[in-house]
Amino acid sequence: MAEYSVLSLLGEAGEKGMRMSDLAERRLMSTGGFTRLADRLEHRGLIERRRSAVDGRGFDVTLTTEGRALLRKAWRQQYQDLRRLFLDRLDDDDLRALAGIWDRLASE
Repeated sequence: MAEYSVLSLLGEAGEKGMRMSDLAERRLMSTGGFTRLADRLEHRGLIERRRSAVDGRGFDVTLTTEGRALLRKAWRQQYQDLRRLFLDRLDDDDLRALAGIWDRLASE
């Protein structure tokens, strides 16, 4: 699960990626713990680490082509599961009410 959330954060970050320290903070992990997780993801070919162009001390992390493909597959599966388990069980009135609730929550 931790791996998916890191891939998801990197997917949201886009091609520029994120600093390792920011990813660790967002995941509420120690930098050492996050480094071990990043090692596993890099070994699997899902992420790439580069020295930061900003200060040269830290590292930036980006998704590889394989990482982006895996993330897209996970997002498709998640969407299909949400439809099957939740949205397909609602009628049009329920969906309109739900959309209204989501709009109200998004504006806060």
